[in-house]
Amino acid sequence: MIQKLKQHIHDYFVGKEETVENLLICLFAGGHILLEGIPGVGKTTLASTLAKSVACDFGRIQFTPDTLPTDVMGTEIFNMKKGEFEYREGAIMHQIVLADEINRTSPKTQASLLEAMAEGQTTVSGVKHKLPEPFMVIATQNPVEFMGTYPLPEAQIDRFMMKLTIDYPGEDEELRMTKNMLAGKTIETVESIITAEDVCRMKEQVAKITIKDEVVRYARNIAEMTRSEKRFVLGASPRAVLALVKASQAKAFLEGRDFVKPDDVKAVAPFVLTHRLTLTSEARIAKENKDDILRKLIHNTKIPL
Repeated sequence: MIQKLKQHIHDYFVGKEETVENLLICLFAGGHILLEGIPGVGKTTLASTLAKSVACDFGRIQFTPDTLPTDVMGTEIFNMKKGEFEYREGAIMHQIVLADEINRTSPKTQASLLEAMAEGQTTVSGVKHKLPEPFMVIATQNPVEFMGTYPLPEAQIDRFMMKLTIDYPGEDEELRMTKNMLAGKTIETVESIITAEDVCRMKEQVAKITIKDEVVRYARNIAEMTRSEKRFVLGASPRAVLALVKASQAKAFLEGRDFVKPDDVKAVAPFVLTHRLTLTSEARIAKENKDDILRKLIHNTKIPL
């Protein structure tokens, strides 16, 4: 079923296999994902293809500078006939939510997603509203140097299990993309492969994947290395360690194993940790690269036998 889902997404999204696999890791681990890239490289196509392939209730929030928190979370409207306030759902009340161009809206509206992403619920006028299961936010953003963007705060970024960068496609990929368009193979024609119930069942199986204490300690040691690295102002948080463990379980699950290997941790660590790290001003001036620094830290972390 997983292999069929992977291939189905690849039929419509022309990009790296690693990107699709990490998207499924976040889905089955119960995490959220941040996709970054210039406009037109397929971020929205990838999110829409996943939602339609999984037969989940799909919602899209097109963030703009004038988007309000109530547009996202919902609000209470006074019913004149009944003489009472009624809750009107916001765009967040879907199983898979595409938060398109999230860094084009104000920090206040960005922050309205925090509770939903962390706790799976929203609070409007003191009343809690449970979000549907499974629940996943796929956010897209343009590079921060683009005009009209608001950088996501650290607390918001930390809610995303992974951040993936989508680059320009290669020559063969772009040709295949063009052929798909000419053949009428668009996201409107995507058919469902699995159901929301299948996803919930797989999430339960992922949670049961065995991970030894030594492997958990290995994941924690990688995070600790980022905290003691002098070129980082902000290292990986405890939430990052939890996300790393969950992603490692999902990685093992996708490969058909019922236990986590250190290699699973090493494979997902760059995607789980890099976006949570903040360089010092000196490191930025020296044009240090977070990916290179993290890769060396992972390499220097002792692997459990």
